Amino acid sequence: MTFEDIVGQDHLKSFLQNNIRSGRIPHAQLFVGKDGLGALAMAMAYASFLIQNENPEQKINALQNPDIHFFFPVVKKEKSSSTVISKDYLKEWRAFIKEHPYGSLSDWYLSIGAGNKQGVITVDEAQAIIKTLAMKSFGGGNKILIIWHAEKMTTACANKLLKWFEEPNQKTSIILITEQEDALLKTIQSRCQAIHMHPFTESQLTNTLIKYKGMDEVAAKRIAQRAEGNINSAFKLIEQEENTLEFEAFFIDWVRTAFQAKTNKKSINKLMAWSETVAKLGREMEKQFLSYSLDVFRQALMLNYGAKELVHLQISDKSFSLEKFSNFIDAQNIEKISSEIESAIYHIERNANGKIVLTDLSIKLTGLLHQKP
Repeated sequence: MTFEDIVGQDHLKSFLQNNIRSGRIPHAQLFVGKDGLGALAMAMAYASFLIQNENPEQKINALQNPDIHFFFPVVKKEKSSSTVISKDYLKEWRAFIKEHPYGSLSDWYLSIGAGNKQGVITVDEAQAIIKTLAMKSFGGGNKILIIWHAEKMTTACANKLLKWFEEPNQKTSIILITEQEDALLKTIQSRCQAIHMHPFTESQLTNTLIKYKGMDEVAAKRIAQRAEGNINSAFKLIEQEENTLEFEAFFIDWVRTAFQAKTNKKSINKLMAWSETVAKLGREMEKQFLSYSLDVFRQALMLNYGAKELVHLQISDKSFSLEKFSNFIDAQNIEKISSEIESAIYHIERNANGKIVLTDLSIKLTGLLHQKP
């Protein structure tokens, strides 16, 4: 991964390259941004450029270079009682990054079969990091440590590393990557130079989808408009479109039953059965369905307020009228509906029971759909 491989972020790329060329190399940096904005890709490009700047003839592969070290959240392997740290997952990590350079933490968990386990960066990992910090670089120059999703460090791990973030060995650079800057210890934040990633423009995403996914311009632009500047979200939307008919059927069944629930108590049982069915899809599909539903609600709002030119959604089921449905979605309830769906996605990501989350969301939806201005 080089700076040339990274989509957009031109100002940040120039800033980081100039720092290296001028010798202004911070000992600890904090790259902040959603995974789909490319913080990890930027860190890898920075590490490669730093080493190549010392030896222009050297070809750098960040995933294989002995002076670029990766640390990341892991889970215990099945049937293993011993401590597990990042080095035990290096083979899986390299394969994951080659396939998903803009992949998310949940994508990583899925790739290693973590199931309902939540990965952490433990105090044992801290000891491995300290050992790496103490080693001389293989090439005699700089060595770089990249800690992905640093917010997953346990308190014991973070405290053990604190002094190393403040005073690492010479020619050692530490890059912490996080989606949640505030989840890190304040003492760690204060020791790092913060670099904030920016959302991609619609045209950048469109061109990326055309180049890497082979999409035609119209389809790529449609996805880019919905991805909110996030490459990983754009890739997820492509996957979601492959499941659109199934999601559409679930959505129509959901809102129809929710409408009936106000006057028919038996509909609550139907909503519970519906929740159980959707929960069986698995965590990633549940999240994709909820993202799809959120998009339908927002499209309905635009239709209600006359912005037909912004409505891209096509409903295949002719028995369901998006236009009629839009009459029930307005400024009075859209904010709460969006908030509840986003909250459901958040809790499902963190392994909450899908059936319970979806049932709770469904009951709330019955009231929100009947909410009067």
